[in-house]
Order: sequence, then structure tokens, then C-alpha cells
Amino acid sequence: MIYKIRKFTDSTYFTNALKVTIAAVIPVVVLSFLGKFEIGFTIALGAFFTYPSDIPSNLKHKINGILVTALLVAGVNLLVNIVYPYSIIFYPFLAVLIFLISMISVYGQRATMVSFSALISISLAFASINTGWSMVQHSLLILSGGLFYLMISLVFHYIRPHRYVELQIAECIKLTAKYLKLRGDLWTIDADRKAIIEKQLHLQVELNTIRQNIREVLISSHTTSGSSNQNRKMLIVFISLMEILELALATSFDHDKLHQKFDDHPKVLLTYQKLAYNLATSLKKLSKSVQNRTKYISKHTLRGDLNALQLAITDYENDLGKIPASEGVFMLTTMLQYAEKQVEKIKIVERAFTLAFNSQDFKEKDKDLEKFLTPQYYPLSTLIENLSFSSTIFRHSLRLTITLLIGFIIGNILPFHNVYWILLTIIVIMRPGYGLTKQRSFHRIFGTIIGGLIAFGILSLVHDNITISILSILSMLLGFSFTQINYKVSATFVTMYVVFIYGILTPNIGDVVQYRILDTIVGCTLAFLANHFLWPSWEFLNIPSHIEKSIVANQNYLKEISVFYNKKGTISTSYRLARKNAFIEIGNLMASFQRMVQEPKSKQKQLPQVYKLAVLNHSLLSSSASLGTYIQSHKTTSASEAFNVVVDTVIRNLDNAIALLKENDLYLKENLPKEDLAMRFTELKNIRAKELKEGIPIDEEAFQLKMQEAQLVIEQLIWLTNLSENILKTTKELMES
Repeated sequence: MIYKIRKFTDSTYFTNALKVTIAAVIPVVVLSFLGKFEIGFTIALGAFFTYPSDIPSNLKHKINGILVTALLVAGVNLLVNIVYPYSIIFYPFLAVLIFLISMISVYGQRATMVSFSALISISLAFASINTGWSMVQHSLLILSGGLFYLMISLVFHYIRPHRYVELQIAECIKLTAKYLKLRGDLWTIDADRKAIIEKQLHLQVELNTIRQNIREVLISSHTTSGSSNQNRKMLIVFISLMEILELALATSFDHDKLHQKFDDHPKVLLTYQKLAYNLATSLKKLSKSVQNRTKYISKHTLRGDLNALQLAITDYENDLGKIPASEGVFMLTTMLQYAEKQVEKIKIVERAFTLAFNSQDFKEKDKDLEKFLTPQYYPLSTLIENLSFSSTIFRHSLRLTITLLIGFIIGNILPFHNVYWILLTIIVIMRPGYGLTKQRSFHRIFGTIIGGLIAFGILSLVHDNITISILSILSMLLGFSFTQINYKVSATFVTMYVVFIYGILTPNIGDVVQYRILDTIVGCTLAFLANHFLWPSWEFLNIPSHIEKSIVANQNYLKEISVFYNKKGTISTSYRLARKNAFIEIGNLMASFQRMVQEPKSKQKQLPQVYKLAVLNHSLLSSSASLGTYIQSHKTTSASEAFNVVVDTVIRNLDNAIALLKENDLYLKENLPKEDLAMRFTELKNIRAKELKEGIPIDEEAFQLKMQEAQLVIEQLIWLTNLSENILKTTKELMES
């Protein structure tokens, strides 16, 4: 329990909540002592409005983002106050303002949070409409609150400048360890491979988010302000984690075939599985060490596990005899070599946290790092291109604008206590996707009712304002801490905070709870209905695009692997970018599938085919990674013409799948007849033996290495071909249905 509490209080979510709590509480407390509570509360609002835009990034982007948000939230508040008295132009103005603010989201994550902050500012502007000089003063106080939050955020940054990255790296290590554990589970006889692969795909979604956060901070800092020793150390760890995951994906063996082959010799597979589990355990322990900032002491015996596997292979060969065991030894040796590479990578990560960092370990790996970042520029053309119903952001902006106007009109016509709370509820829970909006609606209603009842019960027993103030601060802190972790819990604590504040300010606390629950239910209902009936963004409309991007990313990765096999040399930036994009697009496809599952059954169109394509693309990535990793880590021979022909066939299959998704049947390409393809595989099988017979005399060990290369490359090409054919077939089924 103590460990969990410590982990929670050291988390990024708690730290961010602490920043906004401090930025909000200090002005209220200080100015309340001076008899200026309203001024302090307005400054606190400015801090609240600005806080969402404080997302992971380098220092320059952080400052710029918070400054823009502070100016924007103060500006929109002033505009609403200026135009509000003129009812003829107010509603058109409000509609245009909300729509334009919502459309800012087309510029990415930070812009989305800036947009959210501005919309919250618009909704709460109706809580206190001012006139004359007082509305200027009110907006300036909001601006000062935003600037005060920026100051608090910078203080936290300079106190612990590297803590955010450390925590994100620790999380990345933990998720990578989970992934390795799942790969180990695949070796269990009668393992539920479908369930294991699904868990891997879910993990890929989480890993995508973590990695993007790390890139934004580490690579941006590296390219804009030079690289400190700590920054270089974290970069080498991050890159090593990427390579560990690629190696994990690369262990893409036919488990059924292996179990059949080694049924009478289970020791080798069990020894390998034990090694796989120990790799995961090592990373998990390292993650805890980084999380807790404790000295990491390696207690595992990975080298011993490698030796045990080597001995198991030798025993297997001795039991069967050299020739009968040759194929099995090839397979097991390949598995051993992958494991050796994993141990090497894990040792690099361990050294980064246990020894003085050696910059030589970083050689060449920081080349062209800025290319791995999402570009930070905001052309007007991006906004103009999204002004159509084909854009999810456009439909969401239009939907949100209409819903807020309806909520505002209902709140003014009917006897609601706080119209702004209806608007606030709509803004907070309404998302472009139906599933998340539905989920947040139920969580917010539940949290509001439970939070209101708990707070009302406490206020009926506690009447001391100081005690209530302390409880309100704790509720605020916990409410913000749980926003990203558990929205239901977050809504409960935020409601308690609001009720406690009203408990201090007004005696009619029963009315406050009643109206808050009613306002929340109205806001949730409007948001839910709007997402269902106003230009809904059903996920089945977006799925073909995600499938296409995933196939294209896999295709580009395979092309880069083929280029590397043909030309050799060092790993190019384009290779690493192709690998990164393949991982990202698989995660995006699975995230889209997850959103689809949350939608009504009638909208879950072709769900089995979508899931099958997600699994097939994951398997294709795994097979490509296996081929690419082998070529990188072994001194391979030149690629044969037969190899290139087979790879071209795989690429053509993927081209055809892409053409079907784009509904461009005219671009379908003819493949080699099955007989010709079979001949190419036969050619690949014979080509090495022929080269060896006709070439320079070669020793036994070199012969074994050449034959291992031939076997592994052929196996992966066969699998790649089958996977690409299945992707094409399933894509046809998807588009026809």
C-alpha cells in the first residue's frame, strides 16, 4: 500500500495536479486574508484555464503554449463580456467563436488542449458577466492567473528538470517488460495465442503514447538546446528500448511447428521460455528502480540462462544425432542468437542507470533525430483543408457548437440555476468519438451524484470553514490527479470540491447539490444525443484509412529491409523512420478498433474482418522485424534475384490491398502465378548449396551459418507471402461487405 501511494504521489498526473492546485490556492488564500476573495478566485480561474495546455514538450514549447493559452482564455472571456449585451449579434458571434476555437484542434495535441482551455473559459464567462472597466479588470486577472501558473510550472521544471522523462522512461521500460512477458507466454503449450496477441496490440497503443511523449521532450531538447549528459543517457535508453521491442517482435516463430518438432524434447523450449521470462523480469525490476530513484543492482543471471539454452541445444543435437537434428538446431540457434541480442540491449539499459555514462555508446544514434518528431508549424492551409464534412474535427466542431448553443438556450429558457455548468459539462465530456463521450457521460453523472452526496454528508457534520477549506483543497488535488487515470473518481472529487466551495460561500448547499446534479444530467444528455445524431463520427468510416496507413507503413518497412539486404552498410535514417511509423500505425489501427468496440452494435460493421486485419498487420510487422533484425545482426550474403522477386510479390499483394481500400480496382497488379512463386522458393532453397559447392572451399561452421541464413530467410519470405495474401483476401471481404 505504501509503495502504491508513493508511486501515485510521484506520478506525472499528481505532479501536474499539484502545480495547478498550488497556482489556484495561493492567490485565494493570500487575497482572502486581505479581504479580496473575489480577486483571488478570479486569478485561480486563470490558473485552471491555463493548466490543460501544460503538456510534455521541451521548455521553449511549454512556455509558448502556456503563454498563448493564457492570452487566449483572457481574450475570449473579454470578447464574450463585450458582445453579451447585444442579443442580435451575440448568438451568431458565440457560434462563430466556439466553432473557430474548436477547429484549432486540427493542429495537434497541444492545439487541442489550448482549444479545450479556451472553450472552458467561454463557458465560465457566463458565471460572471461584467460591464465597463470591470470586464477588462476581470480578463486581466484571468491573464495574471495564467501567468502565475506558468511561473509555478517553471519552478517545478527547474526543481526536477529530468523527473518527467525518468517517469516516462520507467513506464516505457515496464510496458516493454510486459510485452516480453507476453512473448514468453506464447511458448506455453496450448496457450491462447489469440488472447495473447490481442493483449500485445493493446500494449502497442499504450507504448505509442508513451514514446511520443518521450520524443517530444528528449529529441526536442536535444535538437534545440544541445544535449546534456542526462539527456544523452535517456536517449540511448529510449533507442535501446525501441530495439528491444523490435527484437521481441522479431522472435516470430511458428510455435505450433516448434512444439510438434520438440514434443519429445520439451527441455529446449522450456529453457528458452524461462530465459524470455527472465528478460521481462530484469526490465520490470529496472523500471521500479528508475521509478523509485534507487540504485539498481542486477540480480538476474541472464548469461547463465543463455548458457543453459546453449547446453540444451547441445543435448538435443547429441540425442538425435547431427544430421537428423540439423533443422531443429538451425531453429534453436536462431532463437539463441535473438536472446543474446536482447541480453546485450538490456545490458546497455542497465549500464545507463548503474555506471558512469559513456558517450561512445551513443555513436551515430543521434543522427537526424529531429526527423522523428511531429513538425511544429501551423499553416493556415491545414485549417482550410479541414473545412469539410470529410474531416472528423470539422464535424466535431460543428456538433459541439450546435450542442453548446442548444444548452445555452435551454439553460436560459428553463429555470436552471447555473447555465454555465451545462456548457461546462458538454465541453468536458464531448469527444469526437461516440464511445468515449458515452463513457464519460456515465462516469460524470455517477461521479457528480456520488461526490455531491458525500460532500453534502460531510457538510452536514462539519461546519468549520478551515476544515472545509482543507477538504476542498484535497478534493481539488485528487480530482485533477485522477482526470487521466479514472474519470469517474475524478468527477467525484471535483464535485466534492465545488460543493465544499459553495458550502463556504452560501448556506443553501442543498440547492447547490440539486442543481449541479440536474445541470450535469442535462449537459451529459445533450452531449450523448448530439454525438449520436449530429454528423456522428462512427469509427467504421475511419477504419479503412487506418488499415491503409498500417499496410503502407508495413510495406515501406519491408522495402527498407530489402534495400538494406541488397546494399548492406549502416542502418539509414529512412529505415529507422519506416520502423517507427510501422509501430505507430499498428497502434493507431488497434486504437481505432478499440473505439469501434465501444460503439452501438449496429455501427460495429465488419468487426471480425477489422480485427483480423489488425492481427495480420501485426504479424506482418513481426515477420518483417524478424527478417530485418537477422540481416542487421549477421554478416549475410548478397540478396539473390529470387529473394527480390518474392519480396516484390509481397509488396504487390499489399499494393493490391491498398488499391481495394481506395476503391481503385484499375490499379490492381497481377502477381506471379503460384507455380512461378513456388519455383522461386525452390530456387532460394537450392541457391546457397549451389554457391557453396561451386565457390571457395568453406569450413563446417561457415557452412552452418550460410545454411541457417538460407533457412531463416526462406521461412520469413514464405510467411510474409502468406500474410500478404491473407491481408489481400481479408481486405476484399471487408470492402465487399
